[in-house]
Amino acid sequence: MVLIRHELRQGRASFVIWTTVVAMLLAVCIFIFPQMQDGMEGMSEMFASMGGFTEAFGMDRINFGTFIGFYAVECGNILGLGGALYAALFSVGALAKEEQGHTAEFLLAHPLSRGRVAAEKLAAVMIGVLTFNICVYVVAIVSTILCGEKVPFKEITLLHFAYLLMQLEIAGICFGISAFMRRGTAGVGLGAAILMYFFNLIANLSKSAEFLRYITPFAYADGADIVSLKKLDVGLICLGMIYAVLGIAAAFTKYRRKDII
Repeated sequence: MVLIRHELRQGRASFVIWTTVVAMLLAVCIFIFPQMQDGMEGMSEMFASMGGFTEAFGMDRINFGTFIGFYAVECGNILGLGGALYAALFSVGALAKEEQGHTAEFLLAHPLSRGRVAAEKLAAVMIGVLTFNICVYVVAIVSTILCGEKVPFKEITLLHFAYLLMQLEIAGICFGISAFMRRGTAGVGLGAAILMYFFNLIANLSKSAEFLRYITPFAYADGADIVSLKKLDVGLICLGMIYAVLGIAAAFTKYRRKDII
């Protein structure tokens, strides 16, 4: 538990910055919707005729002129990408930062097994991601109420739950990557998250690239699909959780055997 608290304290500044930025951008999007609503119907028709762009962002499956349609696209991209980047950054350096900062020897001199160290660092990552999502969810609900819109609790909750699962998957995969690295982890984590985001856009654009939906977690966190179907894709979620478990298992296996310098 001491190491968990230490990890959370170390990541506190990053947590506050990412949570504040994502929550504020989300709130701004929600508050501007009433001012934009009158022109949204026309914009929705315009977007529907934009071919590949429309399909990439799911605007062919939802009504952009409704609050939940607007939220799924605009706010979904903010939280989807912002949350993925936060989860990737927090987790990809979890194990590697001790070597990068030359503190590994001091840490391992304590009466803690490597397995225990990895477990507590993983717990800190998961707590950070969960807390981030709770804060953003509360801001989204409160902002929706304050701007005078009726809160579509089912759709918003499904959206945020999907984003949470997506971030946990990315965190698990990046935690696995962390065990194999000694430095330069931030770039790898950000690159992995952005690559998976673009995989989803490509999968939406081309039928020949639909196989990418089975690789990227953004596929089951697609706001347009969730809002139009009012349910989550359990099959893709299960596959994503398998990827996360494999990443975590790889981290524990490698970290126990790693020659730490």
